[in-house]
Amino acid sequence: MEYCLKCPEDYWPNERRDLCIPKTIEFLSYGDTLGSSLAVIVVLFCLVTMAVFGVFIKYRRTVIIKANNQTLSFILLLSLILSYLCSLMFIGRPTRIFCPLRQVTFGNIFTVAVSSVLAKTVTVILAFRATKPNIALRRCLGKYFSTSLLIICSVGQLIICTFWLSFCPPFPDYDSQVEVGKIILQCNEGSVTAFYIVIGYMGCLAVFSFIVAFLAAKLPDTFNEAQYITFSMLVFCSVWIAFIPAYLSTKGKYMVAVEVFAILSSSAGLLGCIFFPKCYIILMRPELNVKSALVVEGKTKYNCI
Repeated sequence: MEYCLKCPEDYWPNERRDLCIPKTIEFLSYGDTLGSSLAVIVVLFCLVTMAVFGVFIKYRRTVIIKANNQTLSFILLLSLILSYLCSLMFIGRPTRIFCPLRQVTFGNIFTVAVSSVLAKTVTVILAFRATKPNIALRRCLGKYFSTSLLIICSVGQLIICTFWLSFCPPFPDYDSQVEVGKIILQCNEGSVTAFYIVIGYMGCLAVFSFIVAFLAAKLPDTFNEAQYITFSMLVFCSVWIAFIPAYLSTKGKYMVAVEVFAILSSSAGLLGCIFFPKCYIILMRPELNVKSALVVEGKTKYNCI
């Protein structure tokens, strides 16, 4: 009692308080039940998305896939697969390589996915608006517009992430104050402002996609996917709106788990709302996947761009 010494920051006293012992190091790892469960879910979702991708490739010459811009559909499916895989980067010991890489990869892949949805929605509206026989406009819409919109939206996020990595990148850090006897290894975002700008940019694209899809929902709906995009963007926005308070209220490995769960659930929402109805028609109702289903009273109900 006469000679009290303070233990180092990475140690804490034993029960008798006569010896300093190392604190337990904790992070979201594959050895944890939580980490392994999330990894299994990632693999399952990735396999399901690959199966859908295989269906779209096999039936790529059918009407329902051509009618909804197969190029953007393939890009969206590929970005969903990559988004599932990038969530695996959040599981494991934080390092100087993975801390900056995982946030930037997640931000850019998700931006490509949301931009693809936005490009699909805007293309649907412009295709229905181009009712006059303007061949030049239709060619422009089919070849250049959707790709240009996708590239422009994706480049915007890339510029934000470049500034983030250049001036204040994420780095591995630890917190010994959250729990007694534990050191929480985590990735410090470097600039919290940049992190929320990345999330906000995706949110703005998602909200704009939701608004555009909602306006297009009343268009002829034989193969019009605007209604499905509306529901998918509603799920996407709901997940990320709920993510912010949940992310701020958790600490340690549970904070990382919340972000992984948000990535998985929002990606699953896009996959289920946009692609499952098409797979149902392709596999279960092939009689609807014919050109005659697009024709009403001699007029085409949908422009296959």
